[in-house]
Amino acid sequence: MHTDLLDRIQRPADLKALDRRALKLLADELRSFVLQSVSRTGGHLSSNLGTVELTIALHHVYDTPHDRIIWDVGHQSYPHKILTGRKDAMGSLRHFGGISGFPKRSESEYDAFGTAHSSTSISAALGMAVASRNAGIPRQHIAVIGDGAMSAGMAFEAMNNAGVTPDINLLVILNDNDMSISPPVGALNHYFARLLSGQFYAAAKNVGRAVLQYVPPVLELARRLEEHAKGMVTPATLFEEMGFNYVGPIDGHDLDALVPTLQNMRALKGPQFLHVVTKKGQGYKLAEADPVLYHGPGKFDPAVGIQKSTTPPKVTYTQVFGQWLCDMAESDPRLNGITPAMREGSGMVEFERRFPTRYFDVGIAEQHAVTFAAGIACEGQKPVLAIYSTFLQRGYDQLIHDVALQNLDVTFALDRAGLVGADGATHAGNYDIAFLRCIPNMVVATPSDENETRLLLTTCYQYPGPASVRYPRGSGPGVAVDARLDSVPLGRGVVRRRGAGVAMLVFGPLLAAALKAADILNLTVVDMRFVKPMDVELVLKMAAEHPLGLVTLEEGCLMGGAGSAVTETLAANAIVMPILHLGLPDRFIDHGDQGTLLAGEGLDATGIESAIRARYFAG
Repeated sequence: MHTDLLDRIQRPADLKALDRRALKLLADELRSFVLQSVSRTGGHLSSNLGTVELTIALHHVYDTPHDRIIWDVGHQSYPHKILTGRKDAMGSLRHFGGISGFPKRSESEYDAFGTAHSSTSISAALGMAVASRNAGIPRQHIAVIGDGAMSAGMAFEAMNNAGVTPDINLLVILNDNDMSISPPVGALNHYFARLLSGQFYAAAKNVGRAVLQYVPPVLELARRLEEHAKGMVTPATLFEEMGFNYVGPIDGHDLDALVPTLQNMRALKGPQFLHVVTKKGQGYKLAEADPVLYHGPGKFDPAVGIQKSTTPPKVTYTQVFGQWLCDMAESDPRLNGITPAMREGSGMVEFERRFPTRYFDVGIAEQHAVTFAAGIACEGQKPVLAIYSTFLQRGYDQLIHDVALQNLDVTFALDRAGLVGADGATHAGNYDIAFLRCIPNMVVATPSDENETRLLLTTCYQYPGPASVRYPRGSGPGVAVDARLDSVPLGRGVVRRRGAGVAMLVFGPLLAAALKAADILNLTVVDMRFVKPMDVELVLKMAAEHPLGLVTLEEGCLMGGAGSAVTETLAANAIVMPILHLGLPDRFIDHGDQGTLLAGEGLDATGIESAIRARYFAG
């Protein structure tokens, strides 16, 4: 791959030295490099192919890192990483010990703000702009946000604040590429789709010209009416009413338009809003044709594209949930399925097809999703909210105030619980056990395999109050799933292996590793199933029968987690005995292969055996 120009770019200063006419060739080289690089490492592709020209223009015009660029979500920041000295490190992208797939302040001075969840960029950029103003530092602050993220409440909260904040240098760039993982939803997105694309006006303008071109006075009148109409309903109205100077829309792949526009806007004071229209997957026909498929692919051959594997894939926990959701909806007409813009990721595609009137994608609006579910529950129906563990963090107040406090019947299906691999710390669902078990009325279930996931989903669905089922990313140990809608006794664990001396109390999918370690050390293994309500009777029985001690095992944070709950149970019953807590430490864990990460934390079979041997059998 020839990247003569790109090879000369070690930092944005090198980019600025290029003649503007060379930028188009650089864009071609950069796009080709992104495609080849991602095809070898896996990662986000469609979004990055769409931001090549915009990234080049930003670093060409602005004085980075002095000027701050904040990439909302950040999965579109690969061109930015390449142009800021990390081209040679792209081979390690999202791999253990390599660079992050998202902006990360500790990785580069050019990463002004760490992002990975949506709709944070404008708030952060505004904070930086205020700090620069107060310190008397002349600096530009640019937030690049997509149309999907723009529909979230936090983005508008920030803009509402920015519009009345004096003497700030703030530019919000709306990257309008229709790039949501799930189809954009909501009235605001319909508004954007109609107005921000500019097609509404273009069509009207073309029709008007065709009909009136031979009647110049009438055509001029039509133009004036058009301008009047635009003043009432264009995006300019929305954003200018919020205190922003609106410019656009412009072609986000046209460097001859991007560069001078950014240069002109750099000289303007106050909040600025630039609307650019880009195409997801730009420059790679297969990604243009199916941008969702190429949103976050694994390794593939760019010459032939993504091919279906001939090996039958293992069933994932997400698929188990998706099938259960359809089966339960067939059985219970009260069931409503809710997702905050994660239809594919949460396994709800088939549910939407079969039960469209009971399917609700609320967009990137986690707070609303939780309270919306609460409202449904108030009227005697049964909402199931499918949400990633990390995204539920955004709806925590609503979970407490709107659901749990009123003891409403909402079932939370928490995907991506525990370590998530390549996405790293920003997406790791390590904290849900700790932040859920402290809430009154809440059930916290931790299934250990595929069939247990289905059983506990049914159990929690039947529970007449708030309940959560957490399950990890990817596939499990391969346990066959019973198609019936059976349940298990609430708050009751089950002994999976009888041993002597030490008992392991396991919460969740580390059970398979625990059983391997137990076979070597001859330990008792208990699948606890529930963190809350805790099976107190079983815990006390295990304590009485295993004088050497207990071990708790969980793929979640140790502080305040399931192990803590066991210790509290023992303390409440005046039992003092040795106990070993195994789980995730009090630090953020970077990206890498899930198995490698678990082994690094001593949570594979070898690590579990070693830790127990060192504590209880060292003599």
